[in-house]
Amino acid sequence: MNNLITTLSEMFSYTFLVRAFIVGALVSICSALLGVSLVLKRYSMIGDGLSHVGFGTLALATAFNLAPLSVSIPIVILTAFLLLRLGEKSLIKGDAAIAIVSTSSLALGVIIISQTTGMNTDVCNYLFGSILAMNKNDVYLSIALSITVLALFIVFYHKLFAITFDETFAKATGVRTGLYNMLIAFLTAITIVLGMRMMGAMLISALIIFPALTAMRIFKQFKSVSICSVCISILCFFSGIVISYVYAMPTGASVVLVNIIAFIVFWTISSLRKRGAIMKNAGVSVVSVFAAFICVLLAGGCSNAKEQTQTAAADGAASAFSAPKSNNAGTLSVALPDGAAEVKEDAVKQGGGLVEIKEKLFIAQVNDVYLNPEEYFGKTIKLQGLFKIQRYEDTTYCFVLRYGPGCCGSDGNAGFEVAWDDGSLQPQYPKEDDWVEATGVLKSYEEEGFPYLYLALSDLTLPEARGAEFVTQ
Repeated sequence: MNNLITTLSEMFSYTFLVRAFIVGALVSICSALLGVSLVLKRYSMIGDGLSHVGFGTLALATAFNLAPLSVSIPIVILTAFLLLRLGEKSLIKGDAAIAIVSTSSLALGVIIISQTTGMNTDVCNYLFGSILAMNKNDVYLSIALSITVLALFIVFYHKLFAITFDETFAKATGVRTGLYNMLIAFLTAITIVLGMRMMGAMLISALIIFPALTAMRIFKQFKSVSICSVCISILCFFSGIVISYVYAMPTGASVVLVNIIAFIVFWTISSLRKRGAIMKNAGVSVVSVFAAFICVLLAGGCSNAKEQTQTAAADGAASAFSAPKSNNAGTLSVALPDGAAEVKEDAVKQGGGLVEIKEKLFIAQVNDVYLNPEEYFGKTIKLQGLFKIQRYEDTTYCFVLRYGPGCCGSDGNAGFEVAWDDGSLQPQYPKEDDWVEATGVLKSYEEEGFPYLYLALSDLTLPEARGAEFVTQ
C-alpha cells in the first residue's frame, strides 16, 4: 500500500498527469451516462462511427494548421444528426449508415494526412489516443464541454429515460422524441470528440459500451445502472492510467483492458447469482471485490516499479564532459541559426527551476514542454539521450533525443535541440550517438517565420551508464 501511495504521489507531481486525470474523469462520467441510453436504444456503434469522423476532422485540422477541437466538434455534431436522420428516414438503416460514414471518414483522414503533413506519430495519437499530450486550451475547453454535457443530461434526465425505454409511448404522451434523440446525438458527439484525445478513434467506443454493459450484468433499474456505470467508468479509467504509468503501457489500451476485466468479473458474478451460488442482493459488494482486485494489481505493479527505480538509481554517476576525449568525443563548433540568440524576452520567465525529464513518461514530458512552452520558458531542463547531429545547408543542429514508437513505417523520436549560445563558453560537443546528459535553459528562436525551442546549454556530461534508447511513452 505504501508503494501505491508513493507511486500516486509521484504521478500527481506531473502537471500534465493532473490534467489527464481531471479531463479523463469528466469524459469517463459523460461516456458512462450516455452509454446506458445508447446501449439500450441499440445505438452502441454510433460512438465508433463518430470517432472515425472525428479522426477525419482532426486530420483536416492538422493539415491546415487549425485548432483540432474547434474544427472537429461542429462537424461531428452535424454527422451525428445526419446518422440519426438516416436511421429514421432513409433506406440505409442504422448499422449500414454508420459503416458507410465511418469508413469514408477514416479513409479521407488517412488520405489528407498522407498528402499534406505525412504519416507520423500524430496519426497514431489520433488513432490510439494520447491523453498525456494536451495543452491548457484543450483542457479548459474539455472541462467546459464535459460540464455542459453533464448539466444537460441531469436537466433532461426524465425525458431521456422516457425515450430510452419506450420511445413510442413517450411520443404518444406528448414528448418531443425527435428533439431529445437529437440531444442524445449532440451530447454523444461532444463526448466522442473529447474522448478521442484519451482513447483514440479506434478505442473510444469501448469507453461508452463497456461500463454500461458491465453494470447491466448486476443491476436492472435505469438509475442504478447509470450510477454503477459511472462508478465503474471512473474506477477503470483511474486504474488504467495508473497501470499505464507503472507498466509503461499505452493509456487508452490500459483503460480498455481494465474495462474488460471488470466486465468479466461482473459477468461471472451475475452467472453465479443466477445459479443461486451467491445472494441476489450481493450486487453492491461486486464493486468492492473488483476494486480490491484492482488495488492488489496496482500494488504489485508499484512494488516492481519501485525496485526498478532503485536499481536504476544505483548505476554509475555522470562524468563531466569539459574537454574533447579521443575515444569518446570530438570537437564540433556549432552556430545557432540566425536570430537564435535574440530570444523573445517577453516569452522568457526569469528565475525558473529545474525540470528533469525522466525515462518513464519521457515522451509525455517532452510533448508537454512543446505543447505548453510558456510554462517552461526560462526554466532549466535536464535530460539524457542520444547526441545527434544534423546539417542543413551551412548550418549544423545538435539534438539530445530518444527513439519512440513510430507510425506507418516512420520512426518516432522525442527530445530537444541543444546549443551553447553563451560566447564565454567553448562550444564543444561529443560524437554523434554518444549517450549524454544535457542541462540547459529552455529558450526559443525564429527561423523563416517558424518558432523553434532549444536548450541553451549550461552543462553537457557523459554518464557512465546508458539509459533506454527506445521509450514507449
